[in-house]
Amino acid sequence: MGTAVSLALRGRHTADTAARDAWAAVVADLRHADAVFSTYRSDSAVSRIGRGELTVADAPAEIAEVLAIGDAAARASGGAFTVRPHGRLDPSGVVKGWAVERACRHLRALDDTGWCLAAGGDLQARAADDGEPWRIGIEDPADPGRLVATVPVVDGAVATSGAAHRGHHLVDGRTGRVPRGVAQVTVLDASLTRADVDATTAYALGPGAADWLSHRAGRTGLVVGVDGAAVVVAGPRHPDR
Repeated sequence: MGTAVSLALRGRHTADTAARDAWAAVVADLRHADAVFSTYRSDSAVSRIGRGELTVADAPAEIAEVLAIGDAAARASGGAFTVRPHGRLDPSGVVKGWAVERACRHLRALDDTGWCLAAGGDLQARAADDGEPWRIGIEDPADPGRLVATVPVVDGAVATSGAAHRGHHLVDGRTGRVPRGVAQVTVLDASLTRADVDATTAYALGPGAADWLSHRAGRTGLVVGVDGAAVVVAGPRHPDR
């Protein structure tokens, strides 16, 4: 997936067979996702679809699932988020969060064990049965050696989008240009898939990031402007909570 993946464990299963088996299953899931979705592998299903050698209908079922998530985000953002930049298929904006969240099913089977699975700065975590939360630091985009905030996570996800580590790799799907006015967006949600997509979308929206996030049910966001000012945004509660 072109990024570092790490797992932290605490509680009953940390270095035993159950922990090692769970980690092996996580890695297998992520390698499978890479084989299906990588835009850097000529033999991936996504690359084959892009060349017209394979249809979505004939591809692994995960392709249609991920594209549906991307298309929903495109509609919700008026096209700022897209899985078809410049007319080519690239669902990378969905895949990392989706793949990591899906792989966490192997970790949820570990009883009385807290875990934090991170990939490229995005993570899904659950505390052990003692309820002690993971404390997640959010980097300052102007100085990654500093933190702009620390958030507790008992059972949920944190995703960050910005240019601090990978440069200006994200663009506004409506214009094809790098967003202006925003340096970084972090989103907290129960689901890493949603958090990752919404962080990417809000960043692509540039000056409209905070306003857009304020309408996303269940999300909490931290938007850092290019001037260093940070704004906390809380979306409406889910109707069933």
